[in-house]
Amino acid sequence: MRLAGKAAIITGAGAGIGRATAHLFAEEGAEVVVVDCDSEAGTKTVRLIEENGGAAIFLQVDVSKAADVKRMVERTVERYGRLDILVNNAGIYTQGDVVEAAEEEWDRILDVNLKGVFLCSKYSIPEMIKGGGGSIVNIGSEAGIVGIKNQVAYNVSKSGVIALTKSMALDFALHNIRVNCLCPGRTLTPLVENVIAEAQDPESTRRALEEDRPLKRMGRPEEIAAGILFLASDESPYATGSILSIDGGYTAQ
Repeated sequence: MRLAGKAAIITGAGAGIGRATAHLFAEEGAEVVVVDCDSEAGTKTVRLIEENGGAAIFLQVDVSKAADVKRMVERTVERYGRLDILVNNAGIYTQGDVVEAAEEEWDRILDVNLKGVFLCSKYSIPEMIKGGGGSIVNIGSEAGIVGIKNQVAYNVSKSGVIALTKSMALDFALHNIRVNCLCPGRTLTPLVENVIAEAQDPESTRRALEEDRPLKRMGRPEEIAAGILFLASDESPYATGSILSIDGGYTAQ
């Protein structure tokens, strides 16, 4: 029960890494606020948590909209009386280089993946200060550390998350708020599973997605969630401004 008595917001918790994190946090005693733009997916996450004996509520939020984010924090404090942990996991993806990428796609990626982290932190930090401190875990990506072809907007958004993490860690250290960034590598989420299933040759597609990893496999959402728990909990009290890669060794190459 490493998070007993703590209230945690997890954005993008309707599936994949976010759902695995919400489930793990609830198992560890947290009161979880499941945030997603997809009401069906978010409600399913809450149902799974409650079936396992955990406590959770769902809030439908567009993290790129300040009014939505402000309401998210207000509802959390109304329900649980505090806010201890924020996991900025919500994100979207698109492909294309600077010539191919549409301006609208660029704006949307940056709005969700980077502005969303900014807004959620902006409205959460004052409540954490009132409570004597807190922990923020921003979800970056291996794409924010090394260059990956044909996904320029996504790469830039995740590099921005890393820079934002370091800035916030310095700005709020004296308020006992730790801010860290976890950078996952390729993870077998429903999105990736669908790509494999819809490929002309699913088995060779899977092998190709695994072969550029030194560990020769993709990560599992539960493995990423374990790293998020470490950064969010009191098991990492001296860590702030840290960038933790869980990517099967990809960025070590």
